[in-house]
Amino acid sequence: MSTALGQGDQPETATPLFLATKSGCVDIAKKILEFYPQAVEHIDDKGRNILHVAIKYRQEKIFQHVKTMELPMKRLVRKVDNDGNSLLHTVGIKIEDYIPEELRGPALQLREEMQWFERVKSVMPSHFLDHRNNMNLTAEGLFYKANNELRIAATEWLKRTAEGCTVVAVLIATVAFAAAYTVPGGPNSQTGAPLLANKPLFVVFTVTDVLSLSFALTSVVIFLSIVSSPFRLSDFRESLPLS
Repeated sequence: MSTALGQGDQPETATPLFLATKSGCVDIAKKILEFYPQAVEHIDDKGRNILHVAIKYRQEKIFQHVKTMELPMKRLVRKVDNDGNSLLHTVGIKIEDYIPEELRGPALQLREEMQWFERVKSVMPSHFLDHRNNMNLTAEGLFYKANNELRIAATEWLKRTAEGCTVVAVLIATVAFAAAYTVPGGPNSQTGAPLLANKPLFVVFTVTDVLSLSFALTSVVIFLSIVSSPFRLSDFRESLPLS
């Protein structure tokens, strides 16, 4: 993960709800909101509400729980912090000590970040999408800037993986192609037809050899398309990680 973009990463106001949200204590956060629903309106000294904190620390379960509180949600999504950041801006604010629950390749990490951006975007009023913070950045601009380092790492990771897999696929295709010309049992010296052509296992061999050659060549084409991809940020949402 890349570091914060000059936003500062000092501790949030130490209210129990904010601490539970930051730490991912979902049950505690839910209990606080159950017995004291007004706590959802709390604002810290940086002007952030519970959704800002949940989004920043990637606490999706708490985000979804607050999302079910329809009336407060309508007010919370319109809140901007003291730096002019909307909830959608917060997706692009990184924290140095954030470690994903599952360590994955950078391409999959970037895909998760983009999916998180889309989930938050789905709850935002449309007129907030072009809102600019105090750095004169839209939420999308801040997200692209914050994830540029991750995009570069994901690009290199995908290229290395695709190049390695291409070599293996070419070797498999070469062996499968050679096997088609050196069939088991050899050919008939007079007709040139395979001697084992009428054997059931020969049919199995032929089918599997054709399938292996087809799959290997298809893999080569897919991996070459990855290497030659422009690696736009939008490509990491679905097409590249699933290739």
